Amino acid sequence: MKTPVDIAITGAAGQISYSLLFRLAAGEFLGESQPINLHLLEIPPAMSALEGVVMELNDCAYPLLNRIITTTDPKVAFDNVDYAFLVGARPRGAGMERKDLLQCNAEIFMVQGKALNDVANRNVKVLVTGNPANTNALIAINNAPDLNPKNFTAMTMLDHNRTINQLAEKSGVKATDIKNVIIWGNHSNTQYPDIHHAKIKGQDALSLVENNWFINEMIPTIQQRGAAIIKARGQSSAASAATAAIKQMRLWALGTPASDWVSMALVSDGSYDIEKGLVYSFPVTVNDGEINIVQGLEINKLSLEKMKLTEKELREEKEDVKHLFS
Repeated sequence: MKTPVDIAITGAAGQISYSLLFRLAAGEFLGESQPINLHLLEIPPAMSALEGVVMELNDCAYPLLNRIITTTDPKVAFDNVDYAFLVGARPRGAGMERKDLLQCNAEIFMVQGKALNDVANRNVKVLVTGNPANTNALIAINNAPDLNPKNFTAMTMLDHNRTINQLAEKSGVKATDIKNVIIWGNHSNTQYPDIHHAKIKGQDALSLVENNWFINEMIPTIQQRGAAIIKARGQSSAASAATAAIKQMRLWALGTPASDWVSMALVSDGSYDIEKGLVYSFPVTVNDGEINIVQGLEINKLSLEKMKLTEKELREEKEDVKHLFS
């Protein structure tokens, strides 16, 4: 057997983590020959619930699950970890604006950034899913000065998957027949799901679906999907978010297919004239664990307008939390 890798999960007793942990233990992330140690972080009031989750994990008798550590201390949770899923965050409550949510969660990611900086493996891969994910990732990055900013991404894989599904349903094909969709910008209702470069069975997507459907149905459906799920089931996305988190981290660790790209939010290097330093979603490929933004794509007027709109929101969010940067 291989040496176990160490994986931290925050908010480990929560909904998303409940859908995530058992799949990690079953080998869906790094394969069925890679043993893992789970480092599970929770707040004190949720530790009893976490004990129950650990009982269930143990009752599954997973051969790959080498060890489980539970803690309320981020420095214990992140000690020498190879991968960190930052899931835990306060959900949006009734009457809360996005700005309110940002302020509630900002200090969580400040503390976790500092802890990662102090004790994590220097090559740790950190995926932020707790919302507002892009700016929470920015806060963590700015509180981890000894870690490379490239060690952090925020999750837009869920939006990427949603776009693939909408396009597959509309065109009557399988999800695997869709390639090269893009999520630009923020994981919010300003995000821009772009299919100008997408292919359906090798053909240009916009030659097979109506432009009116793309602009007036698909884009708002993706932008509002999270709210629609909350309205329908009374709770936010959990299983689909866990699926996306595993997929994004697996592709980051193992690489993307040669014929496709995916969407990840990462620190902008100025590509496509997006402000440097913002955590912004781009189309990317991954080779040997290194994320590379896809370059040279033609951007039309509609796309440019929508890309700049979501950039503007991220700039405003950055301004709201910059006092928490180290």
